[in-house]
Amino acid sequence: MTLAPTLITLDALKVGSSGTVVHVAPGDAGDGADLARRLMELGFVPGEKIRMLKRGVPGGEPLAIKVGNSTFALRRFEAALVSIQAE
Repeated sequence: MTLAPTLITLDALKVGSSGTVVHVAPGDAGDGADLARRLMELGFVPGEKIRMLKRGVPGGEPLAIKVGNSTFALRRFEAALVSIQAE
């Protein structure tokens, strides 16, 4: 018997942890499809390895995320659109 991998959203990933992008969902707002497309254009595509580098203080925003050779700052609601499989 095999267990299905547990998916989390990128905003829940701990600092220093890595994962693999599984899905980018459109947000609830009217521009959700545009935001999902923008994230995918930045490199948040299924199969891509990512790493949580740092969380800002106070409040934990922005999130510093490494994708490939690039580093991006995302807001929590943006990171919540990216489903990942943590390593």
